[in-house]
Amino acid sequence: MEIIIGNKNLTLDEFVEVARNKAKVVLSDEAVEKINKSRNVVDTFVENEDVVYGITTGFGKFSNVKISKEDSDLLQKNLIITHAVGAGNPFPEEVVRGMLLLRINNLSKGYSGARLIVINTLIDMLNKGVVPHIPEKGSLGASGDLAPLSHMTLPMIGLGLAYYNGELMPGAEAMKKAGIKTVELSSKEGLSLINGTQAMTSVGALAVYDALMLSKEADIIAALSVESHNGITNAYDPRIQEVRPHNGQIKTAKNLLQLLADSKMTTKQGEIRVQDAYSLRCLPQIHGASKDAINYVKEKVEIEINAVTDNPIIFGETMEGISGGNFHGQPMALAFDFLGIALAEFANVSERRIERLVNPALSELPAFLTEHGGLNSGFMIVQYSAASLVSENKVLAHPASVDSIPSSANQEDHVSMGTIAARKAAEILKNSRRVLAMELMCACQGIDLRGKKDLGKGTAPVYDIVRNVVPMLKEDRELYEDINKCEQLLIDGSIIKASEKAAGEILA
Repeated sequence: MEIIIGNKNLTLDEFVEVARNKAKVVLSDEAVEKINKSRNVVDTFVENEDVVYGITTGFGKFSNVKISKEDSDLLQKNLIITHAVGAGNPFPEEVVRGMLLLRINNLSKGYSGARLIVINTLIDMLNKGVVPHIPEKGSLGASGDLAPLSHMTLPMIGLGLAYYNGELMPGAEAMKKAGIKTVELSSKEGLSLINGTQAMTSVGALAVYDALMLSKEADIIAALSVESHNGITNAYDPRIQEVRPHNGQIKTAKNLLQLLADSKMTTKQGEIRVQDAYSLRCLPQIHGASKDAINYVKEKVEIEINAVTDNPIIFGETMEGISGGNFHGQPMALAFDFLGIALAEFANVSERRIERLVNPALSELPAFLTEHGGLNSGFMIVQYSAASLVSENKVLAHPASVDSIPSSANQEDHVSMGTIAARKAAEILKNSRRVLAMELMCACQGIDLRGKKDLGKGTAPVYDIVRNVVPMLKEDRELYEDINKCEQLLIDGSIIKASEKAAGEILA
């Protein structure tokens, strides 16, 4: 698969194809023309020694220091080597590939003034598998993701570290092995490469893509829990949703009725009980609210992956370089904080459904889902682990965007902390997926212990693929591998594929 950059907006699906599935990238003719025009404007500024931020001046608090045209190239190199001060573990390969793609897309708009050779070098790195070593911490999320993007840039100028064929090595060596020439940065180019939100947006875009998948999986797993409790389906009646018409609520109720169609393990109001507990009865309202939040974040991400986040922005028609604040991560910081909260709620309510399954006072099933309790502990500590992850999510869900520490001698006196928000959302997603994997395993056990009858059109094939990899628990065994196997079914989308094949599209 080949993704063309520069003739249309990049979609979230295309972003994932490149970042995760290693699709190739090529520039359109339109993009080449825009890049060259923008570069001519920068060259004119330098030649005329016009005062334009970051081209003929220093950076941040040094914006009042004029730089001669003789020193303009050295200025850009110094910018990169002094700003590459990240900390912590390296970003995963898919995040780094996403950063490279987003920077290419940003520069291809023709508002940044970088030379075509610079953009082509980034494309070669992406297509030939040079993955810069980028520490995940150190960005304030305003003035852009300066530290991470500087680490991204180091290998292309023959410095820093990079992975090639899975091996970490000096950046210059990785470039040489891949057959890519390093470049010497010219005026404006260092700034064009690091002034932007591409680190936070790459992390967050992958998280929101996975969150959309998890929102479907949460409905499937919850439907199995409904069956394990002989749950009441009246609460999912479309007429209830229509009088409170939130999109996510309507979608979730529709999903549940579709998944549970023809099930012999659900009940109607009054057959066994009048109503279920909130974690079952209010599924459309709880899951639906998270769906609406995730789709809001998706909308913001699809704006940002196609945005120009540089400073100054070059307007060739009027021969201007205008300083603004498009590098500021606040729109993404708030969105990714919201994403983290939405994802945390999937785990929050999932853990409550697990508790209902393992607690005999709430389920009328054998305690901790084991027929020989005492000698066997069954799923007792599964709920403990789920509770731990949910508690950790609550800590991580504290918004990063409400914090700000001024930088650059108070020239940059409000920052977004958006990269922290994105990283937290990604971690919450992992925790929440693990909790839902635990619920999936517990729900199937509950169905067996309840005396399995015909399951729903969309839940039956999911039960089958779980039982293909995880047998019913009759006597205690190591459970972590069972949870791993259930989690893998979520990671690779197996339960969605199986359910949709049998029952039709599940709405995210």
